[in-house]
Amino acid sequence: MALVLLLWLAGLGAAAQFGKISILYETLRASYGGMGEVALGLVVSIVGLVGLVFGTTAGLLVARIGPRRAIVSALAAGAAMSAFQSLMPAYPLMLASRIVEGASHLAIVVVGPTMIAALAPEAQRPLAMTLWSSFFGVTYAILALVGPFASPIGLFLGHAVYMAALAVILAVSLPPDPRGEVPLLANLLAQHATIYLSPRLAAPAMGFCCYTFLYVAVLTLLPPETPEPSRALIAAGMPLVSIAVSLSLGVWLLRRMSAVRLVQLGYAAAIPGFLGLWAFWGVGAGMVAGGFLLSGALGIVQGASFAAIPELNATAPDRARAAGAVAQLGNLGTTTGTPVLAALLASAGPPGLAITATFLCGLGIAVHRVQARRRATRFD
Repeated sequence: MALVLLLWLAGLGAAAQFGKISILYETLRASYGGMGEVALGLVVSIVGLVGLVFGTTAGLLVARIGPRRAIVSALAAGAAMSAFQSLMPAYPLMLASRIVEGASHLAIVVVGPTMIAALAPEAQRPLAMTLWSSFFGVTYAILALVGPFASPIGLFLGHAVYMAALAVILAVSLPPDPRGEVPLLANLLAQHATIYLSPRLAAPAMGFCCYTFLYVAVLTLLPPETPEPSRALIAAGMPLVSIAVSLSLGVWLLRRMSAVRLVQLGYAAAIPGFLGLWAFWGVGAGMVAGGFLLSGALGIVQGASFAAIPELNATAPDRARAAGAVAQLGNLGTTTGTPVLAALLASAGPPGLAITATFLCGLGIAVHRVQARRRATRFD
């Protein structure tokens, strides 16, 4: 399990590629705010846009060039970009560095679950995959504690050292890659269709898209709508509840049922949380209870979605393809969820938010049911 922990630590570094800019957002306004709010926001979001466009491509490439080579190169590139960003370069150069960082981030989040599924003993695989799924929440919690005391230069350089150290450690620790060839673009395009037509490869990603659409938006939108005395509790508590439930109850349930079934159970459990928010909107204790219930339930969806990758796919290349699809559709949900739900909240109020979230939970359940029927009726 030592290699599993090292790969999880690499995941923390990948999450920090988002988190370091989020934490420094207001500070960076002094350097880049003159470019406009959209331009400043792009410094954060462009990392996710790389994953949205190239997520499945990354899964295909990793399957061919080898996961060890991919993750070590990604960590080294991430270290170099953070070191460069500590110089606070001009906006075009900062944005270019973030595009490179997006490619680095994407490679890590594709390789991480693929290698963990291969390296973890079968009995420990549910725990290992759930641990991996926690990397974003854990990183943001750490940065929330460290960020207020760190300067931009110190945070960028600290991240660079962290990524470089992990690149060296994993380079000497991971098993060698199997031989393979980088596919031609034509093959990549054909294999994109193969992935999304496959009920084994596409199911984890399709279910995960509903999760990212809801979870990131809820973490963003709920705290400002919560009465002031309960605002800090719901903001800090929801991600912690999500991680705690995922690593405890989620792991326990994964040993007793399939990951696919648990994803559906998690979505079903989230629905009362959203309806509770609607019923108790404006009541601090009620909103905290609803927020904690839905975040715990969605935490189960998060861990079970990653556990579904090795459950449905037996080979490392297929797992890499499935992880690439998860990265791609996960970024689609992350990118679109907050603006869509914010618009619904502004126009239709709490009922619009609750009804839409309930529909999306139902969609997450339906996707897995449909894909399960497809797996039962075709040779994939």
